Amino acid sequence: MGDGATTRAVAAAADRVEREVSARLAPTAETLERVARARSELVDQIRTAAQSRQSPLVRALVAGSAARGTFLTDRLDIDLFLLFPPDLPRDRLREEGLALGRAVLSDPETRYAEHPYLRGRYQGFAVDAVPGYAVTDPAHPLSPVDRTPFHQEYLAARETPEIVEQVRLAKQFFRTLGVYGSEARTEGFSGYLVELVILQFGSLRGVLEAARRWRIPTRLLPAEQDPPRLPPEVALILADPVDPHRNVASALSRRNLATLILAAGEYLQHPGPSWFEPRTWPTLTRAEALHRLEERGTHVAVVQLARPELVDDTLYPQVRKAERAIAEEVARSDFTVVGSACAVDPDRVLVLVEVGHPHRPTVRSQDGPPAGIDRVQDYLDKWTQPDAPVLQGPYVRGDGTLAVETRRPEREVEAVLRAVLPRLSLGKDLSPGKEPGPASVHPLGSTRESAGLSRGLDELLAKRLPWDRLPAGAR
Repeated sequence: MGDGATTRAVAAAADRVEREVSARLAPTAETLERVARARSELVDQIRTAAQSRQSPLVRALVAGSAARGTFLTDRLDIDLFLLFPPDLPRDRLREEGLALGRAVLSDPETRYAEHPYLRGRYQGFAVDAVPGYAVTDPAHPLSPVDRTPFHQEYLAARETPEIVEQVRLAKQFFRTLGVYGSEARTEGFSGYLVELVILQFGSLRGVLEAARRWRIPTRLLPAEQDPPRLPPEVALILADPVDPHRNVASALSRRNLATLILAAGEYLQHPGPSWFEPRTWPTLTRAEALHRLEERGTHVAVVQLARPELVDDTLYPQVRKAERAIAEEVARSDFTVVGSACAVDPDRVLVLVEVGHPHRPTVRSQDGPPAGIDRVQDYLDKWTQPDAPVLQGPYVRGDGTLAVETRRPEREVEAVLRAVLPRLSLGKDLSPGKEPGPASVHPLGSTRESAGLSRGLDELLAKRLPWDRLPAGAR
């Protein structure tokens, strides 16, 4: 088959797969009717409750995927926004918003993201009642959710039924790759970002055709339209159409964008239904991980920190900072760091560091100044004392600098970590000595089994591309 015929055959296969998946993802007419009825009645009941309380509510609206039909049915939540005057004090905003939510929702539960909101149920749907301010300029929000009504208006005015279908298809594709969701735990594409890129490129296939040629960082608009103050590690740059000072893709990590770029090329060459079927594979047990370490000839040390009472979006950036700080310190301490990972259990934070060998060399070279400068005498005085732990030296190196060789007090990676942890900056709420508890360091074989440990081991010792994952035992 010639190249042209092959290209047409692959495109036809992608068309067929995407039609079948789109049909499966499309909500039923009954579901759409139930969502529409719940949206309308929620707003009406909130207005009634606000009148009864004489609440200063300005506006209630349902926004997000439930309002536009871009939801995935098995991940359908209704986002109800309760907007108040901009001059309302924040404590009153919280009080009024949560009170109105409790008046309408069953099984209400206060939750926290960037600010408090209420999670409850209404007519069988999970509903998040989120208080915010009714601002007139989305470029000057007073709370994290104040742009949402403007996002709703922007997308609703532009999305056709065909675009809505492609958004659902893209969300499912990104979800299968593990790159869907802007929360700090995932660092992926937000639903709003998915909808914007579908609007820009017209379809999932259009996004993937563009993405296969992207380089990191990628900008989707001309450079002169970049939002200001972009961080150096930015992955994707797309100014929010309702607030050009904001990068819509600020939560997206470089790893997740790279995953999409690679997946785009693979899918366009080898389309199939499996690209739209999220799967959960068994993670590594401690025993399986120890067997792999024996085969690899490496060693894993595990730092355990008490988990602070923080919401995920606050906790996970600190956990990743702790991972970087610990791995960098191990490398500075003359161990060969092969890799690192982090994970969170209900009661603890785990940082795993894989090193080439559990012991560093006994001998350490202490660098000295070059001959001929004033500090030479101080260096010689220090290292020629009778009690100086010198194995050899002082002596002159070939480059003219002085050196001595000393015996290391700690050689095991766990002992070194225990010694240095108190002075490391691991994150505001994670550094040793902070509540709720001290840190501990153990080799993997002495670390308690848990779901978090298994996730960390999988990230550390079972790396693979998402579309190449095979069940445990078949890798």
